[in-house]
Amino acid sequence: MCETEDERSAQARQLFENFVQASTCKGTMQAFSILCGQMDLDPLDYRNFYSNLKATVTNWKAKALWTKLDKRAGHKEYKKAQACEGTRCLIIGGGPCGLRTAIELALLGAKVVVIEKRDTFSRNNVLHLWPYTIHDLRGLGAKKFYGKFCAGAIDHISIRQLQLMLLKVSLIVGVEVHVNVEFVKLLEPPENEGPGWRAEIRPENHPLVDFDFDVVIGADGRRNTLDGFRRKEFRGKLAIAITANFVNRNTTAEAKVEEISGVAFIFNQKFFLELKDETGIDLENIVYYRDNTHYFVMTAKKQSLLDKGVIIHDHVETEKLLGRDNVNQEALLSYAREAADFGTNYQLPSLDYAINHCSQPDVAMFDFTCMCASENAALVREKYGHQLLVSLVGDSLLEPFWPMGTGCARGFLAAFDTVWMVRGWVQGKTPLEILAERESLYRLLPQTTTENISKNFEQYTIDPVTRYPNLNSSCVKMYCDWLTDWLTPLLPESDIRPSRLLTWCQKQTLGYRGVDVTNLTSSWKSGLALCALIHLIRPDLIDFDSLNEEDSAKNNQLAFDIAEREFGIQPVTTGKEMALDQDPDKLMMVLYISKVYEMFRNSPASITGRLLSCQSAPPAGEGGEQSKVRSMATQLLAKIEENAAPGGALKEFPQNLGGSDMCHFCSKRVYVMERLSAEGYFFHRECFRCDVCSSTLRLGGHAYNSKQGKFYCKLHYSQRQPRHQSSSKFQRRTVKQLSVTAKHLQSQPPGTLCSFLRRSLRWPLHAGQSVCGTPHRLACWVHGAVSQARRHLRERSEDYGFLYELLSLGLPLLSMLHELLGQIYMEAEQPEPQPQGPLPWVQ
Repeated sequence: MCETEDERSAQARQLFENFVQASTCKGTMQAFSILCGQMDLDPLDYRNFYSNLKATVTNWKAKALWTKLDKRAGHKEYKKAQACEGTRCLIIGGGPCGLRTAIELALLGAKVVVIEKRDTFSRNNVLHLWPYTIHDLRGLGAKKFYGKFCAGAIDHISIRQLQLMLLKVSLIVGVEVHVNVEFVKLLEPPENEGPGWRAEIRPENHPLVDFDFDVVIGADGRRNTLDGFRRKEFRGKLAIAITANFVNRNTTAEAKVEEISGVAFIFNQKFFLELKDETGIDLENIVYYRDNTHYFVMTAKKQSLLDKGVIIHDHVETEKLLGRDNVNQEALLSYAREAADFGTNYQLPSLDYAINHCSQPDVAMFDFTCMCASENAALVREKYGHQLLVSLVGDSLLEPFWPMGTGCARGFLAAFDTVWMVRGWVQGKTPLEILAERESLYRLLPQTTTENISKNFEQYTIDPVTRYPNLNSSCVKMYCDWLTDWLTPLLPESDIRPSRLLTWCQKQTLGYRGVDVTNLTSSWKSGLALCALIHLIRPDLIDFDSLNEEDSAKNNQLAFDIAEREFGIQPVTTGKEMALDQDPDKLMMVLYISKVYEMFRNSPASITGRLLSCQSAPPAGEGGEQSKVRSMATQLLAKIEENAAPGGALKEFPQNLGGSDMCHFCSKRVYVMERLSAEGYFFHRECFRCDVCSSTLRLGGHAYNSKQGKFYCKLHYSQRQPRHQSSSKFQRRTVKQLSVTAKHLQSQPPGTLCSFLRRSLRWPLHAGQSVCGTPHRLACWVHGAVSQARRHLRERSEDYGFLYELLSLGLPLLSMLHELLGQIYMEAEQPEPQPQGPLPWVQ
């Protein structure tokens, strides 16, 4: 028995070693399958797979890996793999960021499935790694899978090698990985109580077609197959990059060649000028990394590429300039090889191109100043009660700027932020809260550098607080309702959901002629559905039988007017606009119908409306049956009215529920969807302007004079306020003096000496009072100016503080750069012009 256990342990050790040393994606998947089959391990048992694997493979090398993974899994945020228990996640794409996200979700206890379109990892390009990324990968046991990982001062790794490492860690922690599976689109859940969200994939007979999930994460690069994410493009001045990978034979001569971590023209002009003179190649910078391949990346000037015949024709449009038809591939291969030879001082014995996944030499040319980014990082979908959290990571979210090496670093940060969002989603945060926090973190992502993230890498977890210093996770307020196509956040104080709203409307309008409510958009276009809701509650307000289904403008306007007049529900549009639009806006209709729902749902069962609606319904038959039903309805209605309470059984509707419908500025009607509100007034957005300069105001950035009833921008309000106060005080003082003088004069009889003196001294006294009052008025003016300046400084103290800090840092930096550039240009050796006779021109 002991011998059998030793044999089994040795077999497990060897199988696990084969898995660790596998050098391809196919080889890794095959070795993992053999390991699970021989050791009776079930990879689908994601909750217990890691612990079962640890118990099976117990040699010292494996234990060192288990120690590292256990340390990572011990973070409090994971709650011992209970934080996301029961959550089912689908990740589209098996790149570095997709696999890194999968590992974190698995540590949280979620069921994670990764689908990858290809079965080979063939990207030879080398990634620059930030210090925190190196520390993070070491914590996952990177050195156990790839012994050369970041040895010494090396801070880079090939994408292929990084994918292999992360794939192996993913499989170990229970992630289910499927290769040769292509994602097509999301499939909405059926209306009945069936499965939830699923994915349409190829091949169509794959077992994953029946996998339903709560979270889907797009990590499939720039092409991003998930709908709902608009992309924005950042384009700078044209900069053409060339990447080239040459075969690394790992010889001693190759190992002696020094890497080029990054040389720019401005810092080594002699090198680039000699390169241009000798080869005709004009570069702005060049980088050389030695990994699985000899990797070169350089920025070439367009004129140099034209002169060397790499680019055939010059075009203004970048797409045409770098299009496949306008690039001479042989000239490009020669151009990159010459630059690599010169850059390494011709020390590499042979420069044979590595072969990419297309069986072509691995060289590429592209415009790296064109970068795309998603406008938002996540959104929420709901269909028939099934909620789905959708998010992006990696290049799908934010394309990297390769000179800074931001691809992997920012990709991992985004992966951690996404996993933190999923954790909050499972822990019960509202969709609006998690989306607002996620978008706040996404605002930080393009700004992150090695300098402005936390330096204590040992404390890094999925919690953003451990990674971003001075984090403000609420800089995006909770109004991200455009990120939810189920619109629940529009009514946070209510439990209304569109599915419930639709069901309620269908029940209330059942049996009405021409009304078939199947959705919250096109079903309301004719106006009959709105009229039916009102008729159900107050049949005395609408003669439903007289409505013409074709006259949708009249029907909608009638419903809007009655709802506003009788129930105080403000219209969101006009009847004509409803008739013109192809389909009413869903957001607008949900907002309006939800107000009707809130108004009517707690009212009595509307027996009156239902009985009278029976009379307006089409006849069910002829003769006495119809008369009998109508007679019974009439008698029952009379009985109800006879026994009704004095106050009436119907609910009293407040008349001013919707607030004022008149614009404070233009006195024209303002609808709910287009109005703003401030200081108790409603107005159009375009009418909200300063009374002095007519500049557009924003809420929170305005000032209001309650006495005049006018709105101002803060600048003109502060300018007018002291002058107005001082003039008011002067007027009050003048009126008081005049009233005292008038009373005194009335007490004196006419014709006296006092009257003569008063007339004679009136002008001198007035002049003296004016002169004596000048210091007081001057003091008031100075006081007002000082108060205004103090108020200005107090309101903008943060801006001035930031400006001071910016200047204190920026001015010394500019001075230092000025001195550095001066020294560089002084030390630079200018090449002497070579005289050219007629012979070269003839040649």
